[in-house]
Amino acid sequence: TLDLEDNNIGREGACSIGDGLKVSKTLQSLDLGDNNIGPEGGRSIGDALKESKTLRTLDLEDNNIGREGACSIGDGLKVSKTLQSLDLGDNNIGPEGGRSIGDALKESKTLRTLDLEDN
Repeated sequence: TLDLEDNNIGREGACSIGDGLKVSKTLQSLDLGDNNIGPEGGRSIGDALKESKTLRTLDLEDNNIGREGACSIGDGLKVSKTLQSLDLGDNNIGPEGGRSIGDALKESKTLRTLDLEDN
């Protein structure tokens, strides 16, 4: 478990964490809530979801990832074999981001919990 909530890691921090997620062999839970990662950080985390072999819980609440970040998270969710819980609350994902997440739900075989509050 790694809890980095409310640390203002920003886009650069999220990109570094995304790189680490791609190769991590043990991390199961990551909380990046309220870190101002923005769309680029969301894109990096979405790309990491495609390769992560252990992550089960991901909290990205209140990061303003927007449509672009949500679409990337959706792409990652489609192929993730481990993610069970995802919090994207308060991220301004808009209708297109919501559609992307909805499409991903049709293909996800592992996700059990999804929070999209205040989008």
